[in-house]
Amino acid sequence: MPEFKALGQQVPEPGRNLETFAKPARVARVVMESDEFTSLCPVTGQPDWSTVIIEYAPRNRCIESKSLKLYLWSFREEGIFCEALADRIAADVFAACQPGWCRATVVQKPRGGIKITSVAEKNA
Repeated sequence: MPEFKALGQQVPEPGRNLETFAKPARVARVVMESDEFTSLCPVTGQPDWSTVIIEYAPRNRCIESKSLKLYLWSFREEGIFCEALADRIAADVFAACQPGWCRATVVQKPRGGIKITSVAEKNA
């Protein structure tokens, strides 16, 4: 069993370290979703509530879910546009586990009557 820094530990603060583990043999696609994601508007500082969906085709490694929770939490006080957020998450997931492809979808709940959905993809 790999040694994790977050899993099984008390972690009092967010972090950007996405931990991974060996991909099980027949896993072809992984989808991870959180509807409790918050960040801040980079202009007004108002909170933005979003759903984040991460999909990827693992080659050798999978993302460990507690480290993903801490990673998503790290954006809570960060000012970032929805589109940049999708791009950042896709790039970070790709760097962490080197999948065949990955897609990050951020669905920002309406504020001012406008709902934003942004999708970023990265391929090997």
